[in-house]
Amino acid sequence: MIRNRWFAQEIVLLSIILFFVEFVRGAMLISFLPIFGEKTLGLTLDIIGVAITAHYLIDTALKMAIGYLLDRFSIRFVVHTGLLASLAGVLLFQFSFMPWIFIVAAALYGVGTSPIWIVCLTKVTEDRRATQMGFLYTIWFVGLGSGPIVTNILLDYSTQITYYLLIALSFVCWGLALFISNRQSSAVTSLPVREQFSVLFERLRHMRLLLPGMVLQTMGAGMLVPILPSFAEDRLGLNGAQYSMLLLAGGVFTVLGLIPLGRLSDKLGGKKWFLVIGFGGIGSGLYALGMAPPLWQSVLLAGVLGLSYAALLPAWNALLANYVPPMQQGLGWGIFSTVEGIGGMIGPVVGGTLASWYGQPSVIWCSAAFYILIGLFYIWFPFRAFTDNASGANKQGD
Repeated sequence: MIRNRWFAQEIVLLSIILFFVEFVRGAMLISFLPIFGEKTLGLTLDIIGVAITAHYLIDTALKMAIGYLLDRFSIRFVVHTGLLASLAGVLLFQFSFMPWIFIVAAALYGVGTSPIWIVCLTKVTEDRRATQMGFLYTIWFVGLGSGPIVTNILLDYSTQITYYLLIALSFVCWGLALFISNRQSSAVTSLPVREQFSVLFERLRHMRLLLPGMVLQTMGAGMLVPILPSFAEDRLGLNGAQYSMLLLAGGVFTVLGLIPLGRLSDKLGGKKWFLVIGFGGIGSGLYALGMAPPLWQSVLLAGVLGLSYAALLPAWNALLANYVPPMQQGLGWGIFSTVEGIGGMIGPVVGGTLASWYGQPSVIWCSAAFYILIGLFYIWFPFRAFTDNASGANKQGD
């Protein structure tokens, strides 16, 4: 069975929880919050951007702490507590009559989204890392992509029904977390805290040339979150169902490509061209989408974006995994996720502000420029340095 070959048995339950968490997260951030905030509450795009940034700020700030907790407390305790906080955040949106309550609810919702992803990352094995990353990203993208698709269709009929569905699914996530094994993460370290951070920051020093990609790619994606629904409606002329079709095209191509491209990355070994093609494809696709093409061309561009992400993500995370200390996986992935989260934290504020000042297409083109620059950077970068640095860092940390 797949679960026996790829993962430990518990990953089946964790994958189900991950799917529902990402379903609600995608529905909230990509569709419900921008539309509910702008159309129902009358908030401006910059306020919506601040709320989404508040979500990512809390999510990013907690990633390192959650990784640390996973090395010391049971997985069930950490995941269950985080999902309870997220459920409280979803419930608070119905009382968000003022902008500050809207922002606080978005921030509270960010508490529970980090633990389940980091737990899944700690279950990945060394010999099939890119393949397993492809499987996890498939679960992630199916959830993250189907959430906005379902939400956009439901929002055409009833905002209230959509909201109640998100509450129900958040409650399901919290309930499923009760069935997680009540044991500590297997990747437990007995090193003192100061020594752990010394090892991990040494890894960051060795991977410093990866940092531009880590921050700018999530910043580029974060910039798009506050403006995507309004851009689809105002510039592309799409209704909710057509916007869902656009998201579906990108999601389908991503899901179809993740596992085979992850396996190809494992087989070929080198990660350079998967990263270059991925970043370059995303940037080119976004630039063309910013020109407001007709529906059929937009769907094709969404497919290009999906395949580009499928090429990029397994190789990128397999490359990062070379720098995770084997006996400090929770803390290691927490720190690396925190670094990546800096861009996602800044992006929504930048995107919302740019849209308010210069219009929605400027956000699309600025994001495209980030991805193209990253792709060009990694064309000329000597990738052998990654292997040498990772090998040396692993010897120091073991």
